[in-house]
Amino acid sequence: MDVEAFFSSGDGWAMPWVLDVELIESLRFGPPASRTDLEVAIALTRLLHGDFVSHGTDGKGRHLDDENVPVVIKAHRAVLERLALKPPTWPFRTFDGPRGFGTYWRDNDMQGSWQARRDCIEQILGPTRNALEDLQELEYERRFSKGPSGAFKNLIFAADGAKPQIVLRDAVNNDVEIVGHADTCLVFTDPLPPHGLTWRQMVAWWTNNHHLDADALYRRLYRSLDSPPEQLLMITYCARYAEEGGFDLPALIPQVYLHYDPYTRRSGKQSGALYRQRMDFLLLAPDRSRIVIEVDGVQHYGRPNPPDEQGRVTHTAAPRLYAEMVAEDRRLRLSGYEIYRFGGFELTAPGGERILTDFFTELLARHQKPAL
Repeated sequence: MDVEAFFSSGDGWAMPWVLDVELIESLRFGPPASRTDLEVAIALTRLLHGDFVSHGTDGKGRHLDDENVPVVIKAHRAVLERLALKPPTWPFRTFDGPRGFGTYWRDNDMQGSWQARRDCIEQILGPTRNALEDLQELEYERRFSKGPSGAFKNLIFAADGAKPQIVLRDAVNNDVEIVGHADTCLVFTDPLPPHGLTWRQMVAWWTNNHHLDADALYRRLYRSLDSPPEQLLMITYCARYAEEGGFDLPALIPQVYLHYDPYTRRSGKQSGALYRQRMDFLLLAPDRSRIVIEVDGVQHYGRPNPPDEQGRVTHTAAPRLYAEMVAEDRRLRLSGYEIYRFGGFELTAPGGERILTDFFTELLARHQKPAL
């Protein structure tokens, strides 16, 4: 939740802001729709901290005034109490006046030190911010516990030739070994961070191990793609890497052959073989979600017929193929993965790039890790 949500008008930090007093008053009785008390408490803490620090230093960037800051403090206290957290003790309630911050710092020998005034606000709000951070981490852990358990051990991806042959070398330690076509794929060997895998981290791994730059990594990943719809998806997403903060976006990992928690099938001749041995794309998001993106061509739901007299190949619907695909989707979802599917047809039709752009904008907004 952004601080801007508490204001009814204003265009950026430099413009006049008008506090939505009615909204602030309502926070004493519960959070607004689609928000949680934790989100509200974090945003109110940020607002109070920023405004009092601004008033105690250069006086710029303040959003509140002496009339409405007590209203915010009351709402802040109520929200913290609902979270079972101890509200901060304020030795002042306004910026100026007899009970203001200015009087307080003059009475406590802080006249000549901006740092002393910052330290004062930190002593008041620091414990609250730390407690909220702890609650935030608990929320992430609780959410993560509903997803795939354990930790990633192996990430094998982006084969641009023959399919790698993988065996379980040590069942106790879950160590795998590529015994065939190891040169066609990439193996991420660095520890996988708990809060996702960014493009910056992927590039650092690539540079350290292959001594090539980010452009070379992108070209290598692109070569592993099978179809124009997959290529369009990667081009559309990876264009974001060039934007401000783009290197810290989740890395789009194509053609993942092996990741944590493989799903097996059992049949007379193929006991233990994977139905889905390769994911089209994988994102390890900063909120610890594991997101699978599939681009479905006709091979996902139909079998080819012999070419006709003109050499054209048609397909016949294969219910068994479709049933196997959706069965694997169910298993992944029940294990906590998110799965999104695109039909190859919709991406090759006019407007395919716009579909992808809008999708990734919403997806990344949903899975970002908010900062205090």
